[in-house]
Amino acid sequence: MLNAQPLWLLVLLIVAVPTLAAMSGPVVLRRWVGLDKLSINNEVAGFKFATVGVTYAVLLAFAVIVVWERFSAAEGDVAREAGAAAAVYRLIDGVEGEAGAKLHAAMTAYLESAVAGDWPAMQHGKAADNVTRDLNALYATALAYRPTDPRGAVLLGEILKQVDTLTEARRSRLVKAGGAVPDILWVVLCCGAAITIGFTFFFGAENLRAQCLMTGGLAVLILSGLLVIIAIDHPFSGGLKVGPEALVEVLHDVGRHSPAR
Repeated sequence: MLNAQPLWLLVLLIVAVPTLAAMSGPVVLRRWVGLDKLSINNEVAGFKFATVGVTYAVLLAFAVIVVWERFSAAEGDVAREAGAAAAVYRLIDGVEGEAGAKLHAAMTAYLESAVAGDWPAMQHGKAADNVTRDLNALYATALAYRPTDPRGAVLLGEILKQVDTLTEARRSRLVKAGGAVPDILWVVLCCGAAITIGFTFFFGAENLRAQCLMTGGLAVLILSGLLVIIAIDHPFSGGLKVGPEALVEVLHDVGRHSPAR
């Protein structure tokens, strides 16, 4: 649900509001407990906080790296799919007669339905059935082509190879649309953030304003990491997402121009 929200709203909900709440924590606790009782445990709390902070930093960095690599891989899948589609178009130019026109039309139908169908469906972690049907139709059209010479046989083999690459790239991006962070890890990340930030409330610094600012700085750093994870965990939805621009460019450059026969 959060991933589907605009980026500015995510910043407000995940970073700004919780940071302000965290900065008020030392003030509230100071009024309840008092500076004298809090300052007694500063030395022991410092060692414990170092352990807590390092442990959570490692966990947060691991999660950020995982989702970032998945996001980058999703971009690579779309680029690979677009490259295979462009190669198919170039190869189709060598297929003469009605077979070439049918292959061209089938390839264009697939790309158009992928842009119009798959991307909205992937925002919900699903695939569009009509895109699968158009891909099957592309395979059927290619397999129906019967070359009459060695040149045509070579072209058909290469076309099928590129269509296979296109299919693999699509399957890969559909898998990545579902997100990489499991629910149990979200629980650990959120609880760890609350513990790490809340730990700073129990220090007894004489300058309360400085303690609130330090708590706020730590909160911004931790919550910004969570913001990155939430924003790119689902690569094809939300304010930061992988779009179909690569496929659209292929359609614009070579897909919607019928080959001369």
